[in-house]
Amino acid sequence: MDRSRSFRGLVNLLAAVGFLLGLPAQAQRGGLAAQQTLVDLVDRAGTIIHAQVVFARVEPHPDFPNLTTVVVTLRVQETLKGQAGDTLTFRQYIWDLRDRTDGAGYRKGGELLLFLTPPSEVGLSSPVGLGQGRFRVIRNAVGQRFVVNEAGNVGLFWELRSALESRGVRLTRKQLQLLERFQGGPLPWDELRDLIRGLAGTS
Repeated sequence: MDRSRSFRGLVNLLAAVGFLLGLPAQAQRGGLAAQQTLVDLVDRAGTIIHAQVVFARVEPHPDFPNLTTVVVTLRVQETLKGQAGDTLTFRQYIWDLRDRTDGAGYRKGGELLLFLTPPSEVGLSSPVGLGQGRFRVIRNAVGQRFVVNEAGNVGLFWELRSALESRGVRLTRKQLQLLERFQGGPLPWDELRDLIRGLAGTS
């Protein structure tokens, strides 16, 4: 058996396993992902972007028909890590049955902050930690922007202060107060963006 055929068989096996693992976890998407802190998200992401969804299309992987994927095209508003042009398209593997009917939650016009993994050798990428690396951008009544991931931002700031200090990032008084009191829930966009830049070294 040649290498490509062996690899194809492995991918198809993983797809089947992913499907079976997804069956008992239908009540919570992304439930199999380990807890990710902001440090984890920044360090593991190849690209971090603030963007708007142009479209999302569910389709089989072109080389591995047994893999269901969603192809997402985004209009990039700001790049916080990595390289991205005015638009970015990525292909994400779908393991949850519900994701096949709603484009894995990528809604046209939706504004997102995404921590995307580098593409795999078969061209697949996804938010780091699944829903933990995908933040919705929301606005309050006066237009201020806030961001929240699918875990409600819980655990996001664990060990953050020590990580920033070890990288030579000096925290402002306002940031220190935020880190001390924050337990979860929406975060001010500007505050989170500054913390991401500090961790990524792009301040």
